[in-house]
Amino acid sequence: MSFSIPAPTRLRMAFALAALLVASQTWASGAIGDHVNAMADHIEQYSGEVAWLIGKVDSMVDTYAKDGAEAAAPAALVDYWEAVDFHSAIETHYIPLYASIWQGLFGVRTAIEQGVPVAQVREEQARLERVLWQSLGAVKMAAQYQARGLLPRVETTSADTPRESVDVIKQRLDRVLAKYAEQLPKEAIGIVQETYLNLFEGIEGALIEQDAELVEELELDFNVTLPTAIQDGKPVNDVRAVIQAMQDKLDTCKALLTAAEQSRGKVF
Repeated sequence: MSFSIPAPTRLRMAFALAALLVASQTWASGAIGDHVNAMADHIEQYSGEVAWLIGKVDSMVDTYAKDGAEAAAPAALVDYWEAVDFHSAIETHYIPLYASIWQGLFGVRTAIEQGVPVAQVREEQARLERVLWQSLGAVKMAAQYQARGLLPRVETTSADTPRESVDVIKQRLDRVLAKYAEQLPKEAIGIVQETYLNLFEGIEGALIEQDAELVEELELDFNVTLPTAIQDGKPVNDVRAVIQAMQDKLDTCKALLTAAEQSRGKVF
């Protein structure tokens, strides 16, 4: 299956991509490889990874149709997505589509887990495939900008300590709520996306060592639960509840990181 992006859409994406890259920070999690600074050399790899991921989803839906949700093991979708380098390429260069991929993955996963008819799962699958091909197009475009020296280098480490980053993330989430209360949903979502990319991803590696399940929950919160609540125009109190739950999880993250640092201090 292929996905062709119309010329006017490509042009709009080009301007949006350029604006986003100028505005965004240029560091990310240490788990992000140096390939993100040489994407033109990895386009064939990224294309293969997108095709592989689509094949995995298709196989999963086939299994669901034949043997049911348990046999399909939909939770593996996250593992498939995080196993490919394309994950980092789209994450560092076009975060709105990155969030859309997460939403698509969980659309398929939730549909299977809820046992909906196969036809509905196929609809979610088709939406996910469309955004994956669109994202590949965005990465190809970014690679052209990068090859011409028009993009800043992506630094793969963060200057902040993990514990300090947790505090900043919580403050940013407070700003999200303030912007939403001011009836500025686009600005609120922009802060969510920037906070995920430039802060949470920077501490994710350290957190996975402590509680991988908690990290996955927060990834879902940043990329699906909170943006969806904002986009759906939920009451301010509902959005506040989502943010409070995230901040509670972040408190747990900080406690885990503190304990890990203290443990390492005792060793040395």
